[in-house]
Amino acid sequence: MNDVIIAATPDNLSSARELARQMNVELAPIYVNEFPDGEIKVRATKAAARVILFHRLDHPRGKLLPLVFAASALRDLGAREIVLVAPYLCYMRQDKAFKTGEAVSQCAIANLLSQWIDHIVTVEPHLHRTKNLASLFPNIKTTTLSAAPLLATLIGQSASTSNTLLIGPDVEAHSWTKRVAAKADIPFVILSKKRFGDRNVEITISDSAEFSAKQAFIIDDIVSSGATLCAAAAVLRQRGVSRIEALSVHALCGESDLKKFKDSGIARLQSTDSVPHQTNAISVIPTLAKALL
Repeated sequence: MNDVIIAATPDNLSSARELARQMNVELAPIYVNEFPDGEIKVRATKAAARVILFHRLDHPRGKLLPLVFAASALRDLGAREIVLVAPYLCYMRQDKAFKTGEAVSQCAIANLLSQWIDHIVTVEPHLHRTKNLASLFPNIKTTTLSAAPLLATLIGQSASTSNTLLIGPDVEAHSWTKRVAAKADIPFVILSKKRFGDRNVEITISDSAEFSAKQAFIIDDIVSSGATLCAAAAVLRQRGVSRIEALSVHALCGESDLKKFKDSGIARLQSTDSVPHQTNAISVIPTLAKALL
């Protein structure tokens, strides 16, 4: 695979180095310098026919321009195909204008990336009304990877499947909660959610499942404020659940949110390392490497 390299900026080098090791390809650093006025200069050190650009896009405000400049520099060095590996793909939440004048950020970011990237590889993008990534990026190749096997592994390491329930917090989580439950070979229950704001949700249980003395794993693709987890934990405690844990693909929550989880009765949150976080318990790198080989 001499015609393939992995490129990454300094804040992505650690994960990119492990990906390069597992794929047995060369890692080429990309340097980013910032001027006093906040402008940046980006320098790619090497390109190849196919460049895998590992670039995390959580907390994206300062990451999108370095990505664009890096892609431009790699193209100038001769890259014919640029594959963006973004374990978490930003700006997928806003898929419609809920109020007049709101930017549909999902479409805007798709238009931006499509100008610079030939192929996007990501893990569990946060899609609701959008059917799939291919419909959002019709002019480039897309690969969507499932984290279901990873979360099922975490459940298997933490619980006896005979006394365990997987909890999906709302109907939007049904399909992939079902996938994780199938991988872990445990039953699942989907709760009902009404959202009144970013940190104000109401959770109800309409299912007749038996919860008493069960160990419950609340699962969500993204944990941001954690309001959904806390509300779900409250109703599960009322139904007699003996232990509550939480699982997330993408952990975006802060230190204060983690304290709220503890206070609400959630014993711990475990996440993949799609986003670097203190709750990381399992790596997406082997899944990415397998997809890219």
